[in-house]
Amino acid sequence: MTGDTAVIIPAADEADRIAATVKAAHELPGADLVVVVDDGSSDGTGRVAREAGARVVRHSRNRGKGAAMESGAEAVRLLDDGREQPRHLLFLDADLAETARDAAPLTEPVRSGEADMTIAVFTTTVKLGGHGFVVRLSRDGIRRATGWEATAPLNGQRCLTRAAFDAALPLAAGFGVETALTIDLLREGFRVREVEVPLAHRATGTDLRAQLHRARQFRDVARALAVREPAVTRRIDRLRGNRR
Repeated sequence: MTGDTAVIIPAADEADRIAATVKAAHELPGADLVVVVDDGSSDGTGRVAREAGARVVRHSRNRGKGAAMESGAEAVRLLDDGREQPRHLLFLDADLAETARDAAPLTEPVRSGEADMTIAVFTTTVKLGGHGFVVRLSRDGIRRATGWEATAPLNGQRCLTRAAFDAALPLAAGFGVETALTIDLLREGFRVREVEVPLAHRATGTDLRAQLHRARQFRDVARALAVREPAVTRRIDRLRGNRR
């Protein structure tokens, strides 16, 4: 089985690692297309990615991860025009560098038809600067909404069928996208599986920038969960019904 997977890499100011990530992604079995979404970078991320062999989509300003994923998937859709079967979509972080070539186990259950979405569980331990409160928020919210216990609820390394991705549109904003994807697809009956992979990305530190990043993560995940809580969902449905 060849040429059935597109790799989509959202990237913002990753000029130092994006070339290695793109080159490694090209080595993955079945990956015949690599799309980098330059999400308003102020460095040379887009240029470096293009020189490394990626198709590049650029946002003139930073629009967040969910928007970058949608832009990348739409670019693949256009490039798939005329194909008998649409490509599967493998989302990878821009800072994986050479370890991106180890993402193959993530694609195998989707390519073989055994899963509709896979989520990476890193086997490489990276010391993180945070205390896991965002992970717990996401994990607990997914469990309340679906009954499923996620090991790595915030991991952005995911492979999806085109049908699964389309069913989740529109994606949640910002860093709430992974949590929302899992909940929405499980609720729609799609098969979701976690897969251990030896990937590694840059660890988040403990400086002010890192703390602000975690605060934004918490905000986005909380927002994604709020509209998916049963009581909130019922209230939204009633409001929509009143407008009709």
